Amino acid sequence: MNNIVVFGGSGAIGEALVKQLSNENPQAKLHVFSRNIPAYSLSNMTTYTLDFLNEDQLENNAARIKDPIDLVIVATGKLHGKGCSPEKSLRDLSYEKMMELYSVNTIGPAMIAKYFLPKLNRKSRSVFAAISARVGSIEDNRLGGWYAYRMSKTALNMFLKTASIEQKRTHKNSAVIGLHPGTVDSDLSKPFQSNVPQGKLFTPDYSAEKLLSVIKGVTPADSGQIFAWDGQLIPY
Repeated sequence: MNNIVVFGGSGAIGEALVKQLSNENPQAKLHVFSRNIPAYSLSNMTTYTLDFLNEDQLENNAARIKDPIDLVIVATGKLHGKGCSPEKSLRDLSYEKMMELYSVNTIGPAMIAKYFLPKLNRKSRSVFAAISARVGSIEDNRLGGWYAYRMSKTALNMFLKTASIEQKRTHKNSAVIGLHPGTVDSDLSKPFQSNVPQGKLFTPDYSAEKLLSVIKGVTPADSGQIFAWDGQLIPY
């Protein structure tokens, strides 16, 4: 790979992905987008500060990358925050909280795709991968709750599937996929780690290593699918 783009490079998974990608592809140009300047720096890395929900900023930054892109990873996402936590019942539903999670988890990646899918390499294999979640699977939902987060990830999965169909018409060598990173030791999972089975709380480095292994193995025939960290397909 010669030209790589990562969104969310200042987050736990994003940082781990960037560092491993840099180590594995020292010759590549690595474009790293985040809301805040990352606390680390790498020799082949160019950083960009960006509000993912500002379409003008997305369009302008996409235009700055001239060469065909071999890999785009969207490692952004939100589960909780100030005044925003996963719902345990219908009583907890909030219009404002649902809009906030849809904006970050669904609309943000979709708008990134609008400007960066057309820039994928047409001549050789290329991949657009967005971090999704197993809880976005309708078929796999057996516990209920977490309405807004589940719904926003389900909508993201539908977007990826739909975009993959259009992408095949113009970029036959590309794959558009979703990735479930497992439960990663990060700020996103901190309040819920006590419920994680032993051995199932991953370090960011381990999760990044597994996700990159999945990315390396996908082909255009896999486009539109959602994969777990171990390479297993997640049902819609």
